Amino acid sequence: MTSDAMDAFFKLHRDLPREGPGEPADIAWAAALAGLKPAAQMADVACGPGADIGPLLAAAPKGHVTALDKTAHFVDAARADWRGDGRVTVLKADMAAIMNSYDMIWCAGAVYFLGVTQALTAWRKPLNAGGVIAFSEACWFTDSPSDQAKALWNKDYPSMTDEAGITAQVVAAGYEVLGTRRLDDAAWEAYFTPLEARVQMLRPNADATLNSVLDRSEAEIACWRAHRDEFGYLLSVVRPI
Repeated sequence: MTSDAMDAFFKLHRDLPREGPGEPADIAWAAALAGLKPAAQMADVACGPGADIGPLLAAAPKGHVTALDKTAHFVDAARADWRGDGRVTVLKADMAAIMNSYDMIWCAGAVYFLGVTQALTAWRKPLNAGGVIAFSEACWFTDSPSDQAKALWNKDYPSMTDEAGITAQVVAAGYEVLGTRRLDDAAWEAYFTPLEARVQMLRPNADATLNSVLDRSEAEIACWRAHRDEFGYLLSVVRPI
Protein backbone atom coordinates (compact mmCIF):
# COMPACT_ATOMS: atom_id res chain seq x y z
CA MET A 1 0.00 0.00 0.00
CA THR A 2 1.39 3.41 -0.99
CA SER A 3 1.77 6.16 1.61
CA ASP A 4 -1.15 8.06 0.04
CA ALA A 5 -3.34 4.98 0.21
CA MET A 6 -2.28 4.37 3.81
CA ASP A 7 -3.16 7.96 4.71
CA ALA A 8 -6.56 7.51 3.04
CA PHE A 9 -7.13 4.24 4.92
CA PHE A 10 -6.46 5.87 8.26
CA LYS A 11 -8.58 8.89 7.34
CA LEU A 12 -11.45 6.45 7.00
CA HIS A 13 -10.66 4.41 10.09
CA ARG A 14 -9.39 7.02 12.54
CA ASP A 15 -11.63 7.38 15.62
CA LEU A 16 -13.96 4.52 14.70
CA PRO A 17 -15.05 2.52 17.76
CA ARG A 18 -13.77 -0.79 16.36
CA GLU A 19 -11.27 -2.02 13.77
CA GLY A 20 -13.05 -5.29 13.08
CA PRO A 21 -16.13 -7.34 13.96
CA GLY A 22 -16.75 -8.07 17.62
CA GLU A 23 -19.08 -7.57 20.57
CA PRO A 24 -18.89 -7.92 24.37
CA ALA A 25 -20.75 -11.24 24.24
CA ASP A 26 -17.75 -12.80 22.46
CA ILE A 27 -15.46 -11.95 25.35
CA ALA A 28 -17.97 -13.05 27.98
CA TRP A 29 -18.30 -16.41 26.22
CA ALA A 30 -14.52 -16.89 25.96
CA ALA A 31 -13.96 -15.92 29.59
CA ALA A 32 -16.65 -18.32 30.82
CA LEU A 33 -15.27 -21.16 28.72
CA ALA A 34 -11.77 -20.50 30.07
CA GLY A 35 -12.94 -20.27 33.68
CA LEU A 36 -11.29 -16.85 33.93
CA LYS A 37 -10.77 -15.71 37.52
CA PRO A 38 -11.93 -12.24 38.71
CA ALA A 39 -8.33 -11.09 39.20
CA ALA A 40 -7.02 -12.42 35.87
CA GLN A 41 -4.12 -10.79 34.07
CA MET A 42 -5.15 -10.23 30.45
CA ALA A 43 -3.49 -9.00 27.26
CA ASP A 44 -5.44 -7.34 24.44
CA VAL A 45 -3.15 -7.87 21.47
CA ALA A 46 -3.50 -5.50 18.48
CA CYS A 47 -6.11 -3.66 20.53
CA GLY A 48 -6.91 -0.97 17.96
CA PRO A 49 -8.73 1.92 19.64
CA GLY A 50 -9.48 -0.27 22.66
CA ALA A 51 -13.07 -1.38 22.12
CA ASP A 52 -12.47 -4.70 23.89
CA ILE A 53 -10.79 -3.34 27.03
CA GLY A 54 -14.08 -2.66 28.82
CA PRO A 55 -15.59 -6.10 28.11
CA LEU A 56 -12.34 -7.77 29.22
CA LEU A 57 -12.51 -5.90 32.54
CA ALA A 58 -16.16 -6.85 32.87
CA ALA A 59 -15.10 -10.49 32.58
CA ALA A 60 -12.42 -10.07 35.27
CA PRO A 61 -13.37 -6.96 37.30
CA LYS A 62 -10.44 -7.28 39.72
CA GLY A 63 -7.99 -8.04 36.95
CA HIS A 64 -5.69 -6.03 34.70
CA VAL A 65 -5.58 -5.51 30.93
CA THR A 66 -2.36 -4.78 29.08
CA ALA A 67 -3.50 -3.49 25.70
CA LEU A 68 -0.99 -3.12 22.89
CA ASP A 69 -0.93 -1.95 19.31
CA LYS A 70 1.81 -0.69 17.00
CA THR A 71 -0.31 2.08 15.43
CA ALA A 72 0.28 5.29 17.36
CA HIS A 73 -3.15 6.89 16.97
CA PHE A 74 -4.89 3.70 18.13
CA VAL A 75 -2.66 3.68 21.20
CA ASP A 76 -3.47 7.36 21.82
CA ALA A 77 -7.21 6.68 21.54
CA ALA A 78 -7.10 3.77 23.97
CA ARG A 79 -4.96 5.72 26.44
CA ALA A 80 -7.35 8.66 26.33
CA ASP A 81 -10.30 6.43 27.18
CA TRP A 82 -8.56 4.62 30.05
CA ARG A 83 -6.19 7.25 31.43
CA GLY A 84 -6.15 7.13 35.22
CA ASP A 85 -7.60 3.62 35.47
CA GLY A 86 -5.00 1.49 37.23
CA ARG A 87 -6.54 -1.68 35.79
CA VAL A 88 -5.35 -0.79 32.27
CA THR A 89 -1.92 -0.33 30.70
CA VAL A 90 -1.77 0.68 27.03
CA LEU A 91 1.50 0.13 25.16
CA LYS A 92 2.79 0.90 21.68
CA ALA A 93 4.27 -2.51 21.01
CA ASP A 94 4.68 -5.28 18.46
CA MET A 95 2.28 -8.19 18.79
CA ALA A 96 5.06 -10.61 17.87
CA ALA A 97 6.92 -9.94 21.13
CA ILE A 98 4.54 -9.88 24.10
CA MET A 99 6.08 -9.17 27.48
CA ASN A 100 4.89 -10.08 31.01
CA SER A 101 2.62 -13.01 31.94
CA TYR A 102 -1.10 -13.48 31.33
CA ASP A 103 -4.01 -15.73 32.18
CA MET A 104 -5.72 -14.85 28.90
CA ILE A 105 -4.34 -13.40 25.69
CA TRP A 106 -7.13 -11.90 23.57
CA CYS A 107 -6.63 -11.08 19.89
CA ALA A 108 -9.59 -9.92 17.80
CA GLY A 109 -9.08 -10.40 14.09
CA ALA A 110 -5.33 -9.73 13.97
CA VAL A 111 -3.68 -13.17 14.26
CA TYR A 112 -3.41 -13.28 10.47
CA PHE A 113 -0.56 -10.74 10.60
CA LEU A 114 1.61 -13.50 12.09
CA GLY A 115 -0.30 -16.66 11.16
CA VAL A 116 -2.18 -18.82 13.66
CA THR A 117 0.59 -21.33 14.35
CA GLN A 118 3.28 -18.65 14.50
CA ALA A 119 1.25 -16.44 16.86
CA LEU A 120 0.38 -19.25 19.24
CA THR A 121 4.00 -20.39 19.28
CA ALA A 122 5.24 -16.88 20.04
CA TRP A 123 2.64 -16.33 22.78
CA ARG A 124 3.20 -19.58 24.64
CA LYS A 125 5.99 -18.20 26.85
CA PRO A 126 4.00 -15.25 28.30
CA LEU A 127 0.99 -17.49 29.03
CA ASN A 128 0.59 -18.48 32.67
CA ALA A 129 0.05 -22.14 33.59
CA GLY A 130 -3.55 -23.00 32.76
CA GLY A 131 -3.91 -19.82 30.69
CA VAL A 132 -5.72 -19.53 27.37
CA ILE A 133 -5.51 -17.66 24.11
CA ALA A 134 -8.75 -16.46 22.52
CA PHE A 135 -8.52 -15.25 18.92
CA SER A 136 -10.84 -14.62 16.00
CA GLU A 137 -9.77 -15.50 12.48
CA ALA A 138 -11.41 -15.08 9.09
CA CYS A 139 -12.92 -18.40 8.05
CA TRP A 140 -14.83 -20.00 5.19
CA PHE A 141 -18.15 -21.54 6.23
CA THR A 142 -18.69 -23.32 2.90
CA ASP A 143 -16.67 -25.41 0.45
CA SER A 144 -18.09 -23.48 -2.51
CA PRO A 145 -18.05 -19.71 -1.82
CA SER A 146 -19.46 -17.32 -4.38
CA ASP A 147 -17.22 -15.56 -6.87
CA GLN A 148 -17.90 -12.25 -5.11
CA ALA A 149 -16.78 -13.61 -1.74
CA LYS A 150 -13.68 -15.26 -3.24
CA ALA A 151 -12.71 -12.07 -5.06
CA LEU A 152 -12.97 -10.07 -1.84
CA TRP A 153 -11.13 -12.40 0.52
CA ASN A 154 -8.53 -14.05 -1.72
CA LYS A 155 -6.84 -10.71 -2.35
CA ASP A 156 -5.91 -10.05 1.27
CA TYR A 157 -6.34 -13.53 2.79
CA PRO A 158 -5.02 -15.97 0.17
CA SER A 159 -4.49 -18.66 2.80
CA MET A 160 -7.96 -18.30 4.35
CA THR A 161 -9.25 -21.71 5.39
CA ASP A 162 -12.22 -23.34 7.12
CA GLU A 163 -12.76 -24.33 10.75
CA ALA A 164 -10.89 -27.61 10.32
CA GLY A 165 -7.97 -25.73 8.81
CA ILE A 166 -7.81 -23.31 11.73
CA THR A 167 -7.95 -26.22 14.18
CA ALA A 168 -5.06 -27.91 12.35
CA GLN A 169 -2.95 -24.76 12.75
CA VAL A 170 -3.80 -24.65 16.47
CA VAL A 171 -2.78 -28.28 16.93
CA ALA A 172 0.45 -27.67 14.98
CA ALA A 173 1.42 -25.11 17.64
CA GLY A 174 0.87 -27.65 20.42
CA TYR A 175 -2.50 -26.39 21.66
CA GLU A 176 -5.93 -27.90 22.17
CA VAL A 177 -9.21 -26.21 21.22
CA LEU A 178 -11.53 -25.68 24.17
CA GLY A 179 -14.34 -24.31 22.03
CA THR A 180 -15.25 -22.25 18.96
CA ARG A 181 -17.93 -19.69 18.21
CA ARG A 182 -18.88 -17.92 14.99
CA LEU A 183 -19.17 -14.16 15.38
CA ASP A 184 -22.81 -13.25 14.82
CA ASP A 185 -24.48 -10.41 12.93
CA ALA A 186 -24.34 -8.03 15.91
CA ALA A 187 -20.55 -8.34 15.97
CA TRP A 188 -20.30 -7.44 12.29
CA GLU A 189 -22.76 -4.55 12.51
CA ALA A 190 -20.81 -3.13 15.48
CA TYR A 191 -17.98 -2.65 12.99
CA PHE A 192 -19.78 -2.00 9.72
CA THR A 193 -22.49 0.44 10.85
CA PRO A 194 -20.11 3.22 11.98
CA LEU A 195 -17.75 2.42 9.10
CA GLU A 196 -20.57 2.83 6.59
CA ALA A 197 -21.55 6.16 8.14
CA ARG A 198 -17.94 7.37 7.87
CA VAL A 199 -17.80 6.34 4.20
CA GLN A 200 -20.91 8.38 3.47
CA MET A 201 -19.51 11.37 5.36
CA LEU A 202 -16.20 11.35 3.49
CA ARG A 203 -17.50 10.58 0.01
CA PRO A 204 -18.55 14.11 -1.13
CA ASN A 205 -15.04 15.59 -0.83
CA ALA A 206 -12.95 12.48 -1.49
CA ASP A 207 -10.08 12.52 -3.97
CA ALA A 208 -9.29 9.57 -6.23
CA THR A 209 -7.14 7.76 -3.67
CA LEU A 210 -9.67 8.12 -0.87
CA ASN A 211 -12.52 7.15 -3.21
CA SER A 212 -10.69 3.90 -3.96
CA VAL A 213 -10.44 3.14 -0.24
CA LEU A 214 -14.11 4.00 0.27
CA ASP A 215 -15.10 1.79 -2.66
CA ARG A 216 -13.19 -1.11 -1.12
CA SER A 217 -14.98 -0.70 2.22
CA GLU A 218 -18.40 -0.46 0.58
CA ALA A 219 -17.68 -3.62 -1.42
CA GLU A 220 -16.66 -5.44 1.76
CA ILE A 221 -19.86 -4.40 3.53
CA ALA A 222 -22.05 -5.32 0.56
CA CYS A 223 -20.35 -8.69 0.16
CA TRP A 224 -20.90 -9.62 3.81
CA ARG A 225 -24.55 -8.60 3.72
CA ALA A 226 -25.12 -10.67 0.57
CA HIS A 227 -23.00 -13.72 1.48
CA ARG A 228 -22.71 -13.78 5.28
CA ASP A 229 -23.53 -17.49 5.31
CA GLU A 230 -20.35 -18.23 3.31
CA PHE A 231 -17.69 -16.62 5.50
CA GLY A 232 -17.08 -14.86 8.78
CA TYR A 233 -14.85 -14.87 11.81
CA LEU A 234 -14.35 -17.92 13.98
CA LEU A 235 -13.52 -17.25 17.64
CA SER A 236 -11.37 -20.01 19.11
CA VAL A 237 -10.36 -20.48 22.74
CA VAL A 238 -7.21 -22.61 22.96
CA ARG A 239 -4.82 -23.86 25.63
CA PRO A 240 -1.31 -25.33 25.41
CA ILE A 241 -1.20 -29.10 25.76
